[in-house]
Amino acid sequence: MNMTTMVPFVKWAGGKRQMLEQLGIRMPETYGGYYEPFVGGGALVLSLAPEKAVLNDINQELVHTYREIRDHLDALLVLLSSMDTVTCTKEFYYEMRARYNEKHRLAEYDTEMAALFIYLNKHCFNGLYRVNTRGEFNVPWNQKLSVRSMDMENIKAISAYLKSVTITCRDFEKALEDVKKGDFVYFDSPYAPLNPTSFDSYTKEGFTEEEHRRLAELFRRLTDQGV
Repeated sequence: MNMTTMVPFVKWAGGKRQMLEQLGIRMPETYGGYYEPFVGGGALVLSLAPEKAVLNDINQELVHTYREIRDHLDALLVLLSSMDTVTCTKEFYYEMRARYNEKHRLAEYDTEMAALFIYLNKHCFNGLYRVNTRGEFNVPWNQKLSVRSMDMENIKAISAYLKSVTITCRDFEKALEDVKKGDFVYFDSPYAPLNPTSFDSYTKEGFTEEEHRRLAELFRRLTDQGV
């Protein structure tokens, strides 16, 4: 494993940047492939930079952004830099949010959508990614006029690293079809809500109790296989 100084390019609910030391203590000394079916912000994988990694998430917009950072970094940086030259007033933020939601509605998965995804994450309230039942991003402005949308060196390092990584957008069980004995799987699934109003809306579908049961069964099955 190659330890690096990479950190997540977005803030994500349930992110584990503060727990990396504790996670490291619990990891196996050696393993084959690295699999993360609920990658989110990717704090652990970016801190470890394992050579053979498969990263997955069901959030299509997040996965698209990872791929754009990997494949079209220069164009992405131009767009983000351009947005950052404008003072982020309330009006400008909601204009960018409306533009993002329009691209989402039209399924325009391009570099601009990824740039807007990162921009909104940095300028929305609490860095939260939340969508309504129509899949529209609906988090309000954080009232900060000047926030950098990216750390240039960090995002360049992430782009270089991702070129050797497999990135998928599938159900967590399908994402682990190729896992074999000796591989390492890091499960950081959505939490079971403590009450009906607890946040777990990373996608408009949510993560149901049935899926938690399916995850528990998969966990036991993989453990029995020596994963």
